[in-house]
Amino acid sequence: MKRVINPVFLYVVLVFLSGVVVGVFGFELYHAHHIATITLAASPNELLQRWQAELVSRLQLTPEQARKLDAILAASHVRYHALRVKYWPEVKAAQDWQAEQIRNILDPVQRAEYEKMRAERDRDLEQRQHE
Repeated sequence: MKRVINPVFLYVVLVFLSGVVVGVFGFELYHAHHIATITLAASPNELLQRWQAELVSRLQLTPEQARKLDAILAASHVRYHALRVKYWPEVKAAQDWQAEQIRNILDPVQRAEYEKMRAERDRDLEQRQHE
């Protein structure tokens, strides 16, 4: 005897699966937006302070451990700064190359808008560095 799938059961399964797909997609969208908002809205010092507070809280660090963490993060900051200074010319050259390649594919109207976008981004970065 041939078994027939109940149409109501099939519809319920399809609705459930579509809910799962929409839920996963919605979560990914929310998560990406949330991370971008946190990262773009915060200055480097704010991000460091949040990371430090999270480490102290979630790892339940003792006051002695928190003091040692402060020293580690301060030393890391010095090392990261030295690396940024050392490699900045290469990074700048890569950024300049990228900008030139993008300019080459744009028409004059797009190029003007691109330059405006770059100026806005540079202004935002400059402002965040001075916070």
